[in-house]
Amino acid sequence: MTATNGGHMPADDTAGTGHAGRPANGTRAGTAPGHAPAADRDTVAVVVRQWRAVHPELDTGPMEVIGRINRCAALLQQAEDAPLRRAGLSRPEFDLLGALRRTGHELTPGELVRETFSSGAAVTKRLKQLTERGLVERRGDARDRRVAHVRLTDAGRDLVDGILPEQLAYETSVLSVLAPEGQGELAGLLAELLGRLEGRTGAVRA
Repeated sequence: MTATNGGHMPADDTAGTGHAGRPANGTRAGTAPGHAPAADRDTVAVVVRQWRAVHPELDTGPMEVIGRINRCAALLQQAEDAPLRRAGLSRPEFDLLGALRRTGHELTPGELVRETFSSGAAVTKRLKQLTERGLVERRGDARDRRVAHVRLTDAGRDLVDGILPEQLAYETSVLSVLAPEGQGELAGLLAELLGRLEGRTGAVRA
């Protein structure tokens, strides 16, 4: 497995593992009396127990957090990508189109690299494919021939606007299992973690 999950499980099983904080009485934080802890009701818990049996001396706590983030991301992406597959798009291609749509103006390939956190070679390849499909178009800079400006075509804009509502509806449905205050708390915690990770290590460009 990649460094993202600490090498604790196979790459195609994104349920990494660990423990949530344990109060002094030995019960899990946030567990209601008479109910099984949430950590015992998902696939990550199985992996946690297995690792604890193999290495009882190790603190497997990080696995519960990182493993669940990875597992949720994998499951969410499988469903979210369905509209993209129907449109013949990959996730990175849609991210590129989305960057052009949400910024609302032309972007250079270099700016698209930063917006999508992709490599220059990957952006070049995706732009070529999207240009051939008539979803984006490029124009040269009048003052510098080395610079290109990329914008959405009408077809590209319509495609993004058609897919986005379907994705948001799916995400709303998924998150409806959490109370609004829970969603806000989760968003805040993830924002804090992401901000620290981006500030310290950045991300691997695809």
